Amino acid sequence: MSRDRQLTDNRTAVTDALGRVRAVSTHMPRIVGTIVYAVAALNIASGLTHGFRGRAHWLGSFLPWGLGNLAAAGMVVFGVLLALLGHALKRRKHRAWRAAVPLTVAATILDAVHARLGIATASAILLYLLLRHRDEFYAAGDPTTRWRALWTAVALFVGSTLIGLGMLAWYEREVVGGWPGVWLAMQQVWLGMVGVSGDLVFRQGRFEDFISDVLLGLGVVTVLVPIVLALRSPRPLPHLSDEDAAAIRTMLPQAPDSLGYFNLRSDKSVLWSDTHKAAVAYRVVGGVMLASGDPIGDPEAWPGAMTNFLLEADRHAWVPAALGCSERAGRAWQRLTDFAAVELGDEAVVDTEAFSLSGRAMRNVRQMVTRVRRAGYETRIVRVRDMSATARDELLHDAEAWRGSETERGFSMALGRVADPRDPDALVVLAVHEGVVRGFLQFVPWGSDGISLDLMRRDREAEAGVNELLIVSVLEAAQGLGIRRVSLNFAAFRSVFERAERLGAGPITRGMRRLLGLGSRWFQLESLYRFNSKFQPRWIGRFLVYPAGTLPRVALAALRAEAFVSWPSPPRLLARRRA
Repeated sequence: MSRDRQLTDNRTAVTDALGRVRAVSTHMPRIVGTIVYAVAALNIASGLTHGFRGRAHWLGSFLPWGLGNLAAAGMVVFGVLLALLGHALKRRKHRAWRAAVPLTVAATILDAVHARLGIATASAILLYLLLRHRDEFYAAGDPTTRWRALWTAVALFVGSTLIGLGMLAWYEREVVGGWPGVWLAMQQVWLGMVGVSGDLVFRQGRFEDFISDVLLGLGVVTVLVPIVLALRSPRPLPHLSDEDAAAIRTMLPQAPDSLGYFNLRSDKSVLWSDTHKAAVAYRVVGGVMLASGDPIGDPEAWPGAMTNFLLEADRHAWVPAALGCSERAGRAWQRLTDFAAVELGDEAVVDTEAFSLSGRAMRNVRQMVTRVRRAGYETRIVRVRDMSATARDELLHDAEAWRGSETERGFSMALGRVADPRDPDALVVLAVHEGVVRGFLQFVPWGSDGISLDLMRRDREAEAGVNELLIVSVLEAAQGLGIRRVSLNFAAFRSVFERAERLGAGPITRGMRRLLGLGSRWFQLESLYRFNSKFQPRWIGRFLVYPAGTLPRVALAALRAEAFVSWPSPPRLLARRRA
């Protein structure tokens, strides 16, 4: 099959996959999800404002009071369960749809039995929309682990406690002695959730029955839902298998992308082309499927890997995007799709054959390096495979001690490990003063004749200029090591800073420069640009490629992937506690 024919077939498959979503109402799942939240809130509120004071509808006279209490409790319970499903329905998850339909049927019946005709009508409308647009809820579930069961248990316990406290506060006149205080009220709620009567005394027995039924129902939900999630077979989160890692390593010597080696991060998954000649490494963050850098392997096989990536995104209703890709890969994505692209910044690449410390442009670097060397600093360059286990452990300890924040950042442009035996060809450059390591750089291989900066750490008490010394040392020794290209730090939004420095820069450019200057307080945007520019590199653009209209969501996912924005999670909290 010719290359043009293959590209046409790939484009057709992608168009069919992406077009399937566009062929139906794109916004309907979001509308349904929002209605689910509203119906859930109405059912919870209606159940909690049960007409125990004789305000029940005429239908209540034909029903035993206990059945009315159970109906009210059921409304609260089903409202809580529907609220748990709202987010998944917005993301088109088929499993959530299958759970929402019977819950909505039950809620509609209970609303009718409890004579809440307005809420019953809203529930019926929701049921109609779920059935009418069932084809739009096609997505497979997301990869999960049993940590989700723990998180759900915590959320349900807190939510049930707050609902119980709200009931006692709202109906405090029914409590003998009035509001008992937060602690006694919480004890009453927790005991009620396990079916035990507390110490509080109520003025009316029917209210006591009502609140007991509601609390017991909430307790059953709080226990059963996490148990179901814990017993369900987990689908592991992204992880690079040994087979995938071995296959990627065979392709890296011919990889044109300086970020190729970073696809060996253990927290990425890989999708291969049908020919197994190319692959896309990715991670799913907040419903966004983020490809990392350029595809791996033969560029002519990239469309096949991209196609499988896009089909997998469609199967799960994830938003596909590529983070940190080169212009070549960005154009390949756009030939296959109608995605938009935005330039994130530039990567600094130094040609070692042309590098020299001489000349006016290098005066500042030359002076800093000379001063640090006179202070007694020297450098050592070593491959990880040549380091002893003790030296690796000491370097890992230094890296942790010198880290500037608790969060380890990186996804598309960082490896996430230091001097690891899995990376024998990684290059470590040490700055040593009086026999003590005061700073180091770690580079990973880039093709057959390049290296890419992975990690830069130094002791905060070391001399200013240690980082410059380390980079100059590796550039000076590069040719002897067979290295022709050195990729340094990525400078986000470099072009904005550069244009703002030019004569006649307009107000828009200057305004953007001031805005980015504020961001530099947290993300080192300007400082990285100025540090990189000292070495007179050539700049290579890096891009974010995404479906039109999804930029805010994709940008947030990218920030989360790179750990510039992070939410608490049980594993992270436990790891922090152990530390």
